[in-house]
Amino acid sequence: MLPLPYCAIDFGTSNSAIALPTESGVRLVALEADQRTMPTAVFYAVEGLAAHELPQRHYGRAAVAAYVEGIEGRLMRSMKSILGSTLAEQATDVGAGKSVRYLDVVSGYLRHLKALAERDAQVANSRATPGASSEIASANPPTARPGRFVPLTRVILGRPVFFVDDDPQRDARAQDVLAQAARDVGFRDVLFQYEPIAAALDYETTIRSEQLVLVADIGGGTSDFSLVRVGPQRRARLDRRDDILANHGVHSAGTDFDRHIELARILPHCGYLGHGPNGREVPSKVYFDLATWHLINTVYVPGRVAELRQMKGFYNDLLMHRRLLTVVTEQLGHALIARAEAAKIEVAEQGLAHLDLSLIEPGLAATLNEAEAVQAMDADLQRIVCAADQTLRQAGLAHDQIDVLYFTGGSTGFTPLTTRIAARFPNAAVRRGDRFASVAQGLGVHARRVFAGALD
Repeated sequence: MLPLPYCAIDFGTSNSAIALPTESGVRLVALEADQRTMPTAVFYAVEGLAAHELPQRHYGRAAVAAYVEGIEGRLMRSMKSILGSTLAEQATDVGAGKSVRYLDVVSGYLRHLKALAERDAQVANSRATPGASSEIASANPPTARPGRFVPLTRVILGRPVFFVDDDPQRDARAQDVLAQAARDVGFRDVLFQYEPIAAALDYETTIRSEQLVLVADIGGGTSDFSLVRVGPQRRARLDRRDDILANHGVHSAGTDFDRHIELARILPHCGYLGHGPNGREVPSKVYFDLATWHLINTVYVPGRVAELRQMKGFYNDLLMHRRLLTVVTEQLGHALIARAEAAKIEVAEQGLAHLDLSLIEPGLAATLNEAEAVQAMDADLQRIVCAADQTLRQAGLAHDQIDVLYFTGGSTGFTPLTTRIAARFPNAAVRRGDRFASVAQGLGVHARRVFAGALD
């Protein structure tokens, strides 16, 4: 069987995955070793670059590892968050006098995913047709026989219910920009499906009776809800619009949780919420920027650093000012937000996290327990619960009419959040999909149904 020229991509805020068709369904591509998902991260390495050389790019876990190892360069994460914003068309410095457009970061990451999927499809085809010729045999692992290379030309891309809250024009622009990035890397036909709808399609493959399901897809950038009627008799239908009763979402999720934790438990050690000799609170903008992935580098520009040095008189406790300058001059912003993210995960798994802040000052540390995490994140948690309620209002249904709550997305690993949502639906059974792969799997199911009858 020849490889089919289509795929599905879950381009997530925190993690991404790609699905390919098989004879019996779809499967997820192993993006890094045996991992079916990969951090949505790119590292531009500029160490030792000559003036005419371009930065070397590392992706996923390799990107994070390069950053942790202290290689000179720039780590880019949460690129999806810039879609629809004014930053999308702007360039950003990556070090050594080099710069890159944010949109080129997005397209470069998609190109990398596409190349991995095409190589995987070729290897899979080599198993089905051993001895076949290959146009890119060198891209295969040494142990794989070359198979026929067929470029992927059609793609289903996942998208949140809202890229941008309460701004339809910017939301439409965000989708247009992502579609153009996909076309720039070689996809001819680009279609979209809502991520929570994709999760519903994945769940539908596992059930034997008709159900009314509220899908809660809570990831790194958005929290999306879709009310979907699913069942074995509906699987073969290509047009499922009548089965989608409502969908709603908000731009609050995992990266927002990280920011709140950093502001609550890390940055107060550097003066956030402190006061000056006159009793006034220390200006907070620098702290908000340090806790927001795509704004961290704006704090490092020389003019901003000079301004922060002159703010010494704003601080009653000069130690706080010194620590802030250490964070800025040693460019520790990304490391601190990574510690906040790790603390969030540790609290979700163990109930208590220890934050090592010795990179700011020897011996400096903090702790985070579940109650403190909930308090820091409370406004966003409640906003997410309200989004679930709004989804039901759109459909004109009561909470006790829902059969199943289906949770997917990385942030559903935080039990206080899912417990708070589940409390609103007393009659619903709680089901959990693969937090990082359900959406990609469902997008693959949708791609197979859409493209199967339209092959070259």
